[in-house]
Amino acid sequence: MDEMIYLAMTGARQTEYAQTINSNNLANVSTTGFRADLHSFSSAPVDGPGVDSRVNAVVDSYGTDFSQGPIANTGRDLDVAMRGEGFIAVQAPDGSEAYTRAGDLRVEAGGLLSTGAGHLVMGDGGPVAIPPNASLLIGNDGTISIQPLGQGPATLAIVDRIKLVNPDIARLQKGEDGLLRLPDGEMADADASVSLTSGALEQSNVNVAKTLVNMIELARQYEMQINVMKSSEENADAAATLMRLG
Repeated sequence: MDEMIYLAMTGARQTEYAQTINSNNLANVSTTGFRADLHSFSSAPVDGPGVDSRVNAVVDSYGTDFSQGPIANTGRDLDVAMRGEGFIAVQAPDGSEAYTRAGDLRVEAGGLLSTGAGHLVMGDGGPVAIPPNASLLIGNDGTISIQPLGQGPATLAIVDRIKLVNPDIARLQKGEDGLLRLPDGEMADADASVSLTSGALEQSNVNVAKTLVNMIELARQYEMQINVMKSSEENADAAATLMRLG
């Protein structure tokens, strides 16, 4: 009975963990540039005395789905979407360099360019600073041009260029803040082949229908594990009753 309860308990715990990953994906279905987390179930033998055939169901988080999300045209000058592969380099809260596909940019009160989540956008020499201007234009290569205050529309000044990178996605690790990083604090080099589309945003790549189906399946699996634990308890009570009668 103890083995039966243990296996059902560990199965329920792993199913709950899988449901957490799935629910987080669903919660970020409207998050700009979000990349879905992936998980899978695998079998792990239970070591120790007893029958060697006992196995547990274990959930493994095996990375991130890097497939491109749908592009929505916004017409906003500070909105940019990646064309194909590549990422925007940003400064993480701890000062390290990280990468994102979120192109919902904005100019902070101090003139620094940041994403909608508040991460500073990196340029050729550090965080991008935008001087006061009458208009702003972001080119396909990430070049930021402005019309200085008091100047005519034909006068454009290049301020900086957004650092666009294209590291090996197999080496990228996703943090709890949703940002992607290379291992050991490594920084990717700027890649001139990466380009942007201005006036558009890339949406989350979460498949809503598939995620909802997974949620239902995981809920049923969890319920099944709970029923196994209840059956084990009933069997234990029945066995105790028979022992008393004997």
